Amino acid sequence: MNRSIVVFYLIVLFIGFQACDKKGVTPPGEEIPVPSTLPSGVAEGGVTWDKGSRKATFTLIAPNKKSVNLISSLHDFKPTDANKMHVASDGQTWWLTVENLPTSGHVTYQFLVDGELKVADPYCHLVLDPDHDRYIQGVDFPAYPTGKTNGIVSVLELDAPVYSWKANSFSRPNPYDLVIYELLVRDFVQKHDYKTVQDSIPYFQRLGVNAIQLLPVQEFEGNLSWGYNPSFHLAVDKYYGRANDLKALVDALHEAGIAVILDVVYNHAFGQSPLAQLFFNNAAPTAQNPWLNRAATHPYNVGYDFNHESALTKQFVKDVLKYWVEEFHVDGFRFDLSKGFTQKNSGTSESAVGAWSAYDASRVQIWKEYNDFLKRLDPELYVILEHFGDDQEEQELAEEGMFLWNNLNYVFNEATMGYHNDPKQSSFKRLFKSEHGFAKPNLITYMESHDEERIQYKNQQWGNSAGNYSAKDLPTALQRTEMAAAFLMLSPGPKMIWQFGELGYDIDINHNGRTGEKPILWDYLKDSNRYGLYKQYSKLIHWKRRNTIFRDAAVFEQVEGAVKYFILSEGGQQVMVIGNFGVESNEITITAQMAGTWKDNMTQANKVLATGQKLNLKAGEHYILSSTLLNN
Repeated sequence: MNRSIVVFYLIVLFIGFQACDKKGVTPPGEEIPVPSTLPSGVAEGGVTWDKGSRKATFTLIAPNKKSVNLISSLHDFKPTDANKMHVASDGQTWWLTVENLPTSGHVTYQFLVDGELKVADPYCHLVLDPDHDRYIQGVDFPAYPTGKTNGIVSVLELDAPVYSWKANSFSRPNPYDLVIYELLVRDFVQKHDYKTVQDSIPYFQRLGVNAIQLLPVQEFEGNLSWGYNPSFHLAVDKYYGRANDLKALVDALHEAGIAVILDVVYNHAFGQSPLAQLFFNNAAPTAQNPWLNRAATHPYNVGYDFNHESALTKQFVKDVLKYWVEEFHVDGFRFDLSKGFTQKNSGTSESAVGAWSAYDASRVQIWKEYNDFLKRLDPELYVILEHFGDDQEEQELAEEGMFLWNNLNYVFNEATMGYHNDPKQSSFKRLFKSEHGFAKPNLITYMESHDEERIQYKNQQWGNSAGNYSAKDLPTALQRTEMAAAFLMLSPGPKMIWQFGELGYDIDINHNGRTGEKPILWDYLKDSNRYGLYKQYSKLIHWKRRNTIFRDAAVFEQVEGAVKYFILSEGGQQVMVIGNFGVESNEITITAQMAGTWKDNMTQANKVLATGQKLNLKAGEHYILSSTLLNN
């Protein structure tokens, strides 16, 4: 080729290169990423650690970002060319494989996004908090890398001990036999840890409950919380202990025949969550956030509202659920604020509750998808929703096998306090599936929960009275609670009690602030009246579990006004629960349905009731009658 022609092409190439170079200049941290293939077998979220090959692949889902560095204890938390992450061909998954890692110890790490934003790993199983970890005592975890970085830091444990499960043949209780004990670790034992809760298993066995529902244990902001302010949904909050401590508790409960249900929060995330921080501006998620709404779509939202129509949100929630089922062997989930899983914007004011609660077909579809996913994981998982929605919507969800929280705190407490001026004021009709339009009693019914005032507190504060009889007096109030428990436990379907309700816990829910720490009063067991309530709860729970009539029997009921009763019928067995919630004696005329020779399960004596007979019931008096004595 002619030399002049070669020179000409070199000049053209040089000029073209310079032009392209000037046009494509980008500041540090904004390099244009070149898509690359995510290595085979690597999860799209979190860390895939292969101890045998000493390789770990770190991933972060971060759409529309320009660069991501893995900053860690391996490089003194400084970004380098060596820790610059690749973006996968999907344009949203960033990854980096680190080789020749040691096989013991740990790596602390964060992601540096676009050269400015430091975030922890939303999929990590252990985090370090520079502000709150210092107050955690008696729990072993790595030290925060003080002076190296700031903000929440993730931890990859290179030699985390593998838990060896013992209860490998646990059989879950029939869902209609469930008696769930709702428990907040912080306020149940003084040491607020899983190890001490485990010591209470004999107490649960004597009481007879067959499921423990733990208030949220995923990493939440701060230490002293109910747990409904989550930030890292796959991490165990260290305030209660480490992951293996929780696994040991689950294992021990399974060995005792008790299921474990986790209370989980996927309506929202709080500000420490990387899912919020990755797309956040002006104190709210940005419109580009693929997980969270810029503004909540419904009332009673806290934190930042998840968009459950987003594919990334759905994948995140499914990943999290799968992790807790497979890694911790949990038996089901109670989903907090499940009615919030909607993009139908009803507004956030209290006046919008009616519109929010109305039938929402899109929300039904979201829940069917999550339920189908869980049942593919394990067909026997319990799926429980705190929904409080339209009856039609709850009917559809129940038909899919989901269970709905059924809050009867108000009517039960009106009854125990002795107020019946309006017959519907203390009506128990919503105890029964027919009032909900359900084919089966897929209702988790309760008269107390973490979120309701304590029955015994209101009894003692505002109980009604007549003459010398007062619902405020402790022994009387506890007897009335015992009567209410009989109606609750022996009506068809699963039930729930809040911790220490079986002992008549009477500390105001607003003591020390609504979600603040409450006194732990195990001394109640030394009080004969309170211990008597515990023993009666135990009888009721064992009757419920050992007699199939309490699953889904036919019901005849009259549960409005002061004197209430219902009759269950299944095969040749009948059960009648009757009681006077008034503060004075009351008479009831025996009907044909009530007539017969009954067995009194409290005394084992016969009780004959004839049609037209007047049965006089003293204030607070009740009976549990059956055709044949119930199985103990």
